[in-house]
Amino acid sequence: METFGERLHKAVAERGPLCVGIDPHASLLERWGLTDDITGLERFARTVVEALADRVAVLKPQSAFFERFGSRGVAVLESTIRQSREAGALVLLDVKRGDIGSTMAAYADAYLNPVSTLCSDAITVSPYLGVGSLQPAFDLAAAHGGGVFVLALTSNPEGPAVQHAVTVGGKTVAQTVIDEISQVNAGAQPLGSLGLVVGATIGETGHDLSAVNGPLLAPGLGAQGGTPDDLRAVFGESLHNVLPSYSREVLAAGPEIADLRAATDRVLAGVRAALG
Repeated sequence: METFGERLHKAVAERGPLCVGIDPHASLLERWGLTDDITGLERFARTVVEALADRVAVLKPQSAFFERFGSRGVAVLESTIRQSREAGALVLLDVKRGDIGSTMAAYADAYLNPVSTLCSDAITVSPYLGVGSLQPAFDLAAAHGGGVFVLALTSNPEGPAVQHAVTVGGKTVAQTVIDEISQVNAGAQPLGSLGLVVGATIGETGHDLSAVNGPLLAPGLGAQGGTPDDLRAVFGESLHNVLPSYSREVLAAGPEIADLRAATDRVLAGVRAALG
């Protein structure tokens, strides 16, 4: 069984360092000329998968934009995950779950157990009940070759109040998260399966990412203001592990498949140049 880190390393080598979000905002559905209902959602998701799942390394559906349509929206999400993986893309399901005990275990079972219809290659999680509370997700990911991306340094203005707070040990909360993930990834080849989420717009962080040995998801590029050149300031010597993530910058080019592919090629060229 290949680990998620191995599969991601291979996918990036073959397809390039790019993650594209599948975020069916109501405004994007309108921009595409689609109705803000289950029909529009299904058409949007199917078009993105057809355009990109056979060419980008990672697709990242945002679960909330599917969940807002109830059970029928979740059914579209299940189909989107399945079709994306069948076309060769890795699926990072953006769910940002975080809880304790049996509840966290249930979340892990929903998204990382191969018997689940929502099973994805990796998920995002929140560590603010303590990194240790995420252990059920780490364990199930390890058992089935999955990955987990933990929020560390986010680009929202409210983030630093928590993430830059200093613990009794003298480290920031974010550095504590970084260090704990680094310990789990230590020695993994070619890449650990636990990653971090670090916003592309936060500038020089004052935090040490050098020992993470895992993928560093960088959202905030494109419509949110981040540029490929910003990645150097944020990640420094850790650039080789960065997975840049674009959503609206690419999705706004739709609904034509050729236009979505052209937008993807454009942003990929930009991040390749920035990452060297």
